[in-house]
Amino acid sequence: MSHAPQPSEPLSPADAASPGVRPRSQLLNQATTESYRSAVVDGVGRVADRIRRVERAFSGIQPGDLEPEIAAVDLERPLGDATAALDELEEVYLRDAVYFHHPRYLAHLNCPVVIPAVVGEAVLSAVNSSLDTWDQSGGGTFIERRLISWTAGRIGFDGRADGIFTSGGTQSNLQALQMARDEACHRVREESGAPLRNAEILPRLRILASECGHFSIAKSAALLGLGQEAVIAVECDVDMRMNPKALAAELARCDSAGLVPIAVVATAGTTDFGSIDPLPAVADLCERRGVWMHVDAAYGCGLLVSRDRGLLDGIERADSVTVDFHKSFFQPVSSSAVLVRDQAMLRHVTFHADYLNPAHSTERSIPNQVDKSIQTTRRFDALKLWLTLRVMGAEGIGELFDEVISRADEVWHALTADRRFTVVTRPQLSTLVFRYEPRNGASAAEVDRANLYARDLLSTEAGAVVAATVVRGRHYLKFTLLNPETSMSDVLHVLDLIAEYAEKYLADATGWQPAPRCQAGTNPLQVHRVAAEFREGQGTCE
Repeated sequence: MSHAPQPSEPLSPADAASPGVRPRSQLLNQATTESYRSAVVDGVGRVADRIRRVERAFSGIQPGDLEPEIAAVDLERPLGDATAALDELEEVYLRDAVYFHHPRYLAHLNCPVVIPAVVGEAVLSAVNSSLDTWDQSGGGTFIERRLISWTAGRIGFDGRADGIFTSGGTQSNLQALQMARDEACHRVREESGAPLRNAEILPRLRILASECGHFSIAKSAALLGLGQEAVIAVECDVDMRMNPKALAAELARCDSAGLVPIAVVATAGTTDFGSIDPLPAVADLCERRGVWMHVDAAYGCGLLVSRDRGLLDGIERADSVTVDFHKSFFQPVSSSAVLVRDQAMLRHVTFHADYLNPAHSTERSIPNQVDKSIQTTRRFDALKLWLTLRVMGAEGIGELFDEVISRADEVWHALTADRRFTVVTRPQLSTLVFRYEPRNGASAAEVDRANLYARDLLSTEAGAVVAATVVRGRHYLKFTLLNPETSMSDVLHVLDLIAEYAEKYLADATGWQPAPRCQAGTNPLQVHRVAAEFREGQGTCE
């Protein structure tokens, strides 16, 4: 029987060094479960109360105001009490956190989270399984494997597929490209018939990716010893999708220059535009040329459980796929995975350590997940998705994602009908890139500054959050709709504020005056009605 220290026991030297709190009393074990329960209930209660009372997505506080508060906390003087620490946390974190659940958080790929996943987060943190080896995780190993198998089936892979949970899309892309690199090096050595060293092969290797693809592709190339210059940007069409003709031309150019394309990275849901590359056409070119096809579906993976699953047709032909459940499956960060169509490719990340996963453990069929991962210690992040599926089902998740896709299309119609704004392209998912664009008088540079000013004022004055990006050298704003609770009234109100703030900037900075407005004025509901009239060709302006 294990021995639990009792209050009557003499203090250890470590306990005596901290008179305000006995360190052993803070260990979660059989003797402290009631303290654990009480502290967690208090913490959860405070978060629940804060979420219930939040009226803005962000407080609008500036870095220069918040940093001194946190810098003033004396970490050498513990408070000695969980309640006091939570009181302090209210001031240094909860008060000024960015709340993604708020319907006017419209900025980045941050989703509100579902309750079963948050319950899973609490469970996995307390038990603290490490998913690298079987003897550290037990059933967690098989739950993760089952979810990888389930995801592979949704993608359309057969029984040869496999994969691993990761910390996010960047790590998933890195691991996929590492496997593609090592497979290409192996192929080059076989074709040359000479024992070439990697250092002799790497300068010839290239990665082809959409010019609208994620920056982690260039980062991965740098980390893999190829250099960022090894990434060839393939031009996109007007809808911000990879142009297959441009891809074919770049592949031919690699051939003529004696370069080796190790992978084509297609994107299913670009960060800025939500665009989905033409996966069947890309797959045709990759198969014809014998090049690894990777699909970065970090954002678009929500389509795997959506009524719009057809938008991912062709993904089943990929060699590897990145999915981020913490983007479009409403999971807390982090919850991501990389999958391969052929599990044999995972050998490129397999290393054995005698103390952890010796080679003989494979012979004994011991299921060590570290054999498939570039990480060693890994959280049991799969548990969050497991509980979500067991409570809500895949269709429940898909229903939520379908709602934000529908809302984005509705917003696109409103934007295209509202003469105050220009929008870059119609979304396939739930992201819209647009900007306030007056029809008279202001220069493009002034309009750039007006949009950035509006974004800043929106955060500080109205507590709403939108993102910004650059398109063809000009500054644009961006909505990323991932909250099913965000209504058209929320969005249209934000659009009115953006226009108001931008016009204020132009008037103050340049003396600019707006052109006459459409009859709807700035009332959100009227704007929505007039947008519908314009769609039907019936709209009029004064």
